[in-house]
Amino acid sequence: MVRFTATITTVIHHRLRRHIRTFVNARVKWVRDPYLDTAVEKEKNLKSLLSLKNLIISHPSKAPPLRTISPLKPQLNLPTTALKFIQNYPFVFKTFRPPIPLSTLHVKLTPNAESLHNDETLFLNLSHYRKDLAQRLAKLLMLTRANRLPFFVINRFKFDLGLPHDYLLSFLSEFPEYFQICQMGLKGADGREVFGLELVKWRKDLAVSVVEKGVKREDFGGGKRVPIRYSMNLPRGFDLQKKVKNWAEEWQNLPYISPYEDAFHLAPNSDQAEKWTVGVIHELLSLLISKKTERENIYCLGDYLGFGIRFRKALVHHPGIFYLSNKIRTHTIVLREAFNKNILVEKHPLMRMRYKYISLMNKVLRRGIPINAGALRHRKRLASLKAGNSKRMKQVKSIEPKED
Repeated sequence: MVRFTATITTVIHHRLRRHIRTFVNARVKWVRDPYLDTAVEKEKNLKSLLSLKNLIISHPSKAPPLRTISPLKPQLNLPTTALKFIQNYPFVFKTFRPPIPLSTLHVKLTPNAESLHNDETLFLNLSHYRKDLAQRLAKLLMLTRANRLPFFVINRFKFDLGLPHDYLLSFLSEFPEYFQICQMGLKGADGREVFGLELVKWRKDLAVSVVEKGVKREDFGGGKRVPIRYSMNLPRGFDLQKKVKNWAEEWQNLPYISPYEDAFHLAPNSDQAEKWTVGVIHELLSLLISKKTERENIYCLGDYLGFGIRFRKALVHHPGIFYLSNKIRTHTIVLREAFNKNILVEKHPLMRMRYKYISLMNKVLRRGIPINAGALRHRKRLASLKAGNSKRMKQVKSIEPKED
């Protein structure tokens, strides 16, 4: 729970009205959103599974020995041993022993998984997808003042952007008009030079945020800044104090500054600066195909860009825009407006492909028959609830007074 008061003072700076405030007394509590938690939880182990799938498919035989996979558990971020992880998904992976003496266990993809991988490869090689990916990666670089980012930051968003696992070799060289590899002018913990990706030139046509696209063009006539209100979707049970609601209403009516502008001249504790900061995070999440990412990824980008604690404050102060889920062994920031309950409103084609992998992951064998694991868990929960209700009824009857 976060405590703050909204003490407001109006000043003029660079022709923009800004409100300076301190947060002390009001309460903004965290309320669980079961729908968005479900949206996060359904992708549990998906990233690890796809990493393992790519490792298997890149092997010359497409069936590596299990002993070569097991030591890579940390790199693949497997939650358990490689063998147990593989056995958990019988419709994705298959273990076997080659018909030779003293052979060890090998792993390959099932026919369904291999067919899905082939479909995915075809899609990833489509020119319009690769152009879309190049533009989204360019927009990520354009959110920075220097139009460049070190690879250690970009790699944090690689999966969420939909970049190929080997994008340095298989993707960047296709777009020399967009990107070039550069030295970042700093050294890593190992003392080596840090390299990154730089935008070759500013692309004005891409410097339009998803929020601005949703506003009629005539509203920006004459270059005048206009208030743009963010979609606010508070979950059931969420109640803001009246003074916080009043502050939020005034904050929504502040002029909108594009995340592709440099607004570091604003006082960092002003409302106007926070609205710009929210816009940067909002645009970042909008560039990601799943419209969500781990909180630490956002913190890492914010620290590198010089936002420091401002990213952290923005995420906490605006629970109607961003949701923090603590599912699947991490903390995930979700863009609320991108979801209708637990369903993505606009599914990127690559997300549709990933949902097909999730469908295979959810299938298990029961007495040799494939069934959906989610349906099985649902039936077990219903059976457990029914048993609990029956037990409580028996207890109630045992304490009821007997008639004479």
